[in-house]
Amino acid sequence: MKFKLDENLGVRGADALRAAGHDVATVVEQALTSASDATVEQVCRSERRCLVTLDLDFANPLVFPPAGTAGIAVLRVPLQASSEVLNALVQPLVVAVARSNIEGRLWIIEPGRIREYLPDP
Repeated sequence: MKFKLDENLGVRGADALRAAGHDVATVVEQALTSASDATVEQVCRSERRCLVTLDLDFANPLVFPPAGTAGIAVLRVPLQASSEVLNALVQPLVVAVARSNIEGRLWIIEPGRIREYLPDP
């Protein structure tokens, strides 16, 4: 699977996804640091990459609808979370994408659970 890690995620998150066999690009590597959320979302759409981010703006499906994307995964961390906590949230994502398709979906990943946004029929 192809992922794009937002600038607010560290290298270890990319390493964990790459170790699981995924193709990972980062906002930093692609010189998109400080780009608008809309720009990052559009680049992800054009590259068919699932966005992985800490940015809660992407958790709003009215602003960033997941339909037509390769998926959006928002990691919800406690305030002032350590890099270990952050990395611990990447592992459930690795497991979940092995079991289920995130394409066109919004997943909110929290310690101990993954919530999926389901649009009204």
